[in-house]
Order: sequence, then structure tokens, then C-alpha cells
Amino acid sequence: MKLVTFDDGKVGRLDGDTLAELDVPTMREYFERGGADVTWIVFFQNVDAIIGPDEPIVYPEHLTNELDYELELAVVVSKAGKWFGPEDAAEHIGGYVIFNDITARDIQRREMRSGVFSFCKAIDTFCPLGPWIVTPDEIGDPHDLKMELRVNGERRQESYSGNMSVTIPEILAHYSPLGYSAGDVVSTGTVSGVAGFSEDAASLYLKPGDVIEAEIERIGVLRNPVVAWSDAHG
Repeated sequence: MKLVTFDDGKVGRLDGDTLAELDVPTMREYFERGGADVTWIVFFQNVDAIIGPDEPIVYPEHLTNELDYELELAVVVSKAGKWFGPEDAAEHIGGYVIFNDITARDIQRREMRSGVFSFCKAIDTFCPLGPWIVTPDEIGDPHDLKMELRVNGERRQESYSGNMSVTIPEILAHYSPLGYSAGDVVSTGTVSGVAGFSEDAASLYLKPGDVIEAEIERIGVLRNPVVAWSDAHG
């Protein structure tokens, strides 16, 4: 079973090939109302894969044919800390940034056979961050931000940060036993609309020449072009 959101923001449940709408407004309320356990999924990103705004995402055609996008709200940690609860998370938040979690879906499917994925998301240039860090006082409520991702001007993802199944303080607290250092970036997961879970995924996967615009309210627009590996490396 997989939880999904429809284009209008309503919550649905996917069992095999069957998609059913649930009578709840958000993912978070689904878990709270039903008493279901939240499934925590985490991976560690390759810091050498980080790129900034307007830098190219290099498409390694010799490795993947299914390059996908994932719009995410990420948190920048302001100070070291470990073993803290949600009520203390705010003092560790230095700001917020947009993360486009570029993913090779065909590689991901192979990796998920072991239950662990990393390479599919950590290839060179697969970690666009930006366009800048916005401090908490400028953001206000981080759970009330409109989110949208466009490819060549076409809207692909649209949601708002309040659809998260858990809150940002809960995320930071849950992983605090790992220990944080100042400057760490913790992302919160993507919203509905990625190519890989669409009915016509093949037509929506990224290709060289595409331009991605990842936008989150009160942060800005993170824009990155997609270029062929051969053009980037000669």
C-alpha cells in the first residue's frame, strides 16, 4: 500500500493497481485519525552531487533512461545537536531551502530490491539546492507554503507543505540520534506529481534541453537546465 495525493490535493491509497480516494484532507490526518504508524524512509546524499541555481543537471544517458524530479522543502541546521525532542527542534533550524531530489527511477527500482537506495539519487549534479537560504523569521509557518515544480513551463507538481505526514520538528527530532552538525541539510520528502508515478511516465521523464523550475512560496525559484552527459564532458 502506498499513500498518494491527487492533483487537487486529496489523499488517496494505492494498493497494487487500485487507487482509492480517502476521506481525509491531508496525509498527516490520515495517520492521526487511523492510528497508523508512519513509515520513516531516509537516505544520505552525496555532498559532491550538490549544485546551485542555474547550474546544469547532467543526464548520464549511459546509466539511466528514467531521470525524474522531486520538489522538496529542506531545512538547514544552524547548530550541532543530538537526542532532542520536537519541542527543541526550532533552536536547530537556521533556514529553509529548495531541494530538487533528482532520481534515476530505473536504478532506484533495482536498488529497492535490497530495501536500500542511494546511487539512484547521488550521482553527480543530482542534488540541486537553492536559490538561497531563507531564515525562519522570513518563512513564518513552514507548514503553510505553496509548492510547485514546472518543466519547460508546464506544471508537474503542485501541493503545499502542510500535506506532510509528519511535521518538520518531528522529522528533526526523529533523526537527532544520528547527531547534527551546523550546515547539515535535512529534506522533508516530495509531493505528488513526479513522473515515475504518473500514468504516462515515459513521456514525462526529463531529457536534455529541459529546464526545471522548482518553486516554494517565500523562498523563490530554483531553476536548472538539463544537459546531456556528452555535452557536459565532451
